[in-house]
Amino acid sequence: MIERAKRWGGCRIAGALLGIFALWNVSAAAYIAAKAELAQFLLDQAWQQTVEGGNRIRPWDWADTWPVARLVLPASGEKAIILEGASGRNLAFGPGHLSATPLPGESGNSVIVGHRDTHFAMLEGVLRGDNIVMELRDRRLVYRVEDIGIVHETNVAVLGDAGTEALTLITCYPFDALDPGGDQRYVIRAELQQ
Repeated sequence: MIERAKRWGGCRIAGALLGIFALWNVSAAAYIAAKAELAQFLLDQAWQQTVEGGNRIRPWDWADTWPVARLVLPASGEKAIILEGASGRNLAFGPGHLSATPLPGESGNSVIVGHRDTHFAMLEGVLRGDNIVMELRDRRLVYRVEDIGIVHETNVAVLGDAGTEALTLITCYPFDALDPGGDQRYVIRAELQQ
């Protein structure tokens, strides 16, 4: 009888530890999702202030980035605020404009990068021929998707300037991968229409 009680006690302890571990993992995932949602709320406020005439409006006091545009996918209605700079810190809060490339609406290839499991998960539903709208502070640009492809992360040709006003959106691939990062990139290239 005592042996049986010891076994049950050990099972309860193991069960409690497994429960704590599961709760920890669920909490960590919920924290990341909550941070992304809160950031979008603060970014929306900063974007509205930018549209109303502000310049480089930081979404929170310690931010080293600011909204430069809002990306809209008319086919799905999904939107995302685009931040200046594509550092890992910025990408935790939203898609980022690769600073070495022109801003949307400027001559050349504007490159925007984002995480496939948060803000750029919406790219999975984009099709060739779809429109992508970039709302800037003072105007609205419409791009048409010309090409969608998968490249190796070392393929920097996708960043190049093709001599047109283009928009390139890049995220990790595949969308349903369990491991973060990976060496494949999902690339959408669009040309300015108006």
